[in-house]
Amino acid sequence: MTRRLAEVAKKVGVSEATVSRVLNGKPGVSDATRQAVLTALDVLGYERPTQLRGERARLVGLVLPELQNPIFPAFAEVIGGALAQLGLTPVLCTQTKGGVSEADYVDLLLHQQVSGVVFAGGLYAQADAPHDHYRLLAERNIPVVLVNAAIEHLGFPAVSCDDVVAVEQAWRHLASLGHERIGLVLGPGDHVPSARKLVAARAVAGDLPDEFVARAMFSIEGGHAAASRLIDRGVTGIICASDPLALGAIRAARRKGYDVPGRISVVGYDDSAFMNCTEPPLTTVRQPIEAMGRAAVELLNAQIGGTAVAAEELLFEPELVVRGSTAQAPRG
Repeated sequence: MTRRLAEVAKKVGVSEATVSRVLNGKPGVSDATRQAVLTALDVLGYERPTQLRGERARLVGLVLPELQNPIFPAFAEVIGGALAQLGLTPVLCTQTKGGVSEADYVDLLLHQQVSGVVFAGGLYAQADAPHDHYRLLAERNIPVVLVNAAIEHLGFPAVSCDDVVAVEQAWRHLASLGHERIGLVLGPGDHVPSARKLVAARAVAGDLPDEFVARAMFSIEGGHAAASRLIDRGVTGIICASDPLALGAIRAARRKGYDVPGRISVVGYDDSAFMNCTEPPLTTVRQPIEAMGRAAVELLNAQIGGTAVAAEELLFEPELVVRGSTAQAPRG
C-alpha cells in the first residue's frame, strides 16, 4: 500500500497524503487532482478502491493495426495530443503478428474501464474478419470512433478520407501525363477502403481490365509482388492504396530494369513521413491527418460527455501531392 501511494504521488506530483485522501473518498481535494490520481492508478495498473470502480477511467484506447506504416504513428501523434488537451490519457494498443489480437486489446481496455476507444485502422475495415468485439463495445455503451472506412452496420461514427476523390485525383493526374494503361495495387478483396478505390477507378476509367488490378498485403513486399504482375501486363502508371505499396512498386520497376518515372509512373496514398525523401520523391495523395484526428477526438469526447452522436461517416478531402515518381508516359 505504501509503495502504491508513493508511485501514484510521484506520477501525479502531489503528496502521498493527497493520494490517500482520494483513495479513501475524503474531502479537501480538487476534482482535477482527484481525477489525475485515479488516472495514475489506471496507468500504473493498480485496481481502484471498490467504492471508485463504478467510474470510468479517463483513459482512451487507441488501437492501431501496426506501426511500420508511418501513417499510423502520425495518426497516433495527432489523436494522442488532442486527447491530452482534454485531460484524457491515450492507451496505445498496437497489434503484432502472432501477438495480442484486437479482440484481446478490447478485453483489456474494458477491464481498465476506459472512457472510449478510437480505432485507426483494423478489422472493422475487413468484411470477412471477426467483429464480435465491436458488438461487445456497443453493448457496454463504450464511446467508439473509427478512422477510415468501415463495414456497414457496426453503428459507430467514422472519420474517413474520401477514397473516391483520392482515386479520381491520382487517375486524372496520370491520364493528363498521357498514361493510358493504368493499374491499381489494392489491399485484400474484403478491405473496404480498397473496394471503394476500385469502384472509383472503374467509374473514372470507363473501362478497367481485371488484369490491371492487383491485390496485396499492405507492405513493401506486397507492393513489389503485385506491381511486378502489373508491369508484366504492360501498365505504365500504377496507383497504390498506400505509400509502402508504392515504394514496393518502385522497387519492382527497378528490379525489372525500368526507370521511375521515365518508364513507369507510381502514385502512393497517405503522404506519410519521409515520402518527400525517397528516390525519386513519391507522388502521393495526402490524407488530412490533422483534421481527421481532431475530428475523431471531438466525436469521442462528445459521446463521453453524454451527447448523442449519429453513427455516420464524415468524409475529408484528400490532396494530390505531385513529386518525382510520375512523368509523361513513355512513347512507343
